[in-house]
Amino acid sequence: MTDTYKTITNIAEGIYKEKGSKFLSFAIPVQNPDEVKELIKSYKKEYYDARHVCYAYTLGAERNEWRANDDGEPSGTAGRPIHGQINSRELTNVMIIVVRYFGGILLGTGGLTTAYKEAAADALNHAEIVEKTVDKTIDISFDYLLINDVMSIIKDSNARILHQTFDNLCIMQLSVRKQDAPLLSSKLLKINGVVIDIDEI
Repeated sequence: MTDTYKTITNIAEGIYKEKGSKFLSFAIPVQNPDEVKELIKSYKKEYYDARHVCYAYTLGAERNEWRANDDGEPSGTAGRPIHGQINSRELTNVMIIVVRYFGGILLGTGGLTTAYKEAAADALNHAEIVEKTVDKTIDISFDYLLINDVMSIIKDSNARILHQTFDNLCIMQLSVRKQDAPLLSSKLLKINGVVIDIDEI
């Protein structure tokens, strides 16, 4: 199983127009369902005069948490094509919202599906896509006398120090790529007196 995933770094906007209807699209980096809920609330409030505010999102490195919402459009014509664009680029931790202003002419289900797909694609075309690693958090505590040994191992690894407190008892929180976590942990545990707690992903 790979320990990398692709996501976007910034909010990006797109637009698609068809027969007077205007589809404004927004690709947004998200981390969890609560963030998604807040964003939907916020966009519905901002675009209160729009006919529909449809969306789709995918979360998690495995890309197995997702949802698509048609917001009153015919079933499968909005959320699904939006989600299809996230999938086609193999992205995760991404939400796309498409706001529709109705232009007076019905587009039909085929026309709607195309419109939502193209609007979502346009937003992603303006987004910066990056590859990130799946990281694990490791909490360690140790006696201050062991600091040189511990720092030497951390320096040789690709771990980042997130937090640290130095006193008689030193406490550190490290972030390390998932595939490198077992090796780093085993090296640290070889130092007598180091206590480790690893988050489970």
